[in-house]
Amino acid sequence: MKNIFDGLPKNIKTEITESLVDSDNVKIERIISKGHSSPESGWYDQDKNEWVIVLKGSAVLLFSDDTSVDLKAGDFIDIKAHTKHRVKWTDPDIETVWLAVHY
Repeated sequence: MKNIFDGLPKNIKTEITESLVDSDNVKIERIISKGHSSPESGWYDQDKNEWVIVLKGSAVLLFSDDTSVDLKAGDFIDIKAHTKHRVKWTDPDIETVWLAVHY
């Protein structure tokens, strides 16, 4: 048995993405951010849907149509395939722990 909060690093210089499950149909990742954001020029444009929940911390997602979504612990969103988005902001004071399910 494992715990999603085990092994959180103390100093996070770059965002950390860890694959927890990876099969032909689904991929589950733990993402750890602390003050990180996507590059200004970069958009995620994924071939699969992505369901994501913030387990700890907070973040803001920005979409290519200039809408944004504020996420705090417990909030989740289902992002359809090819919906361009990026991480605009994550809390710089505490770790933001995400669980992302690509399906």
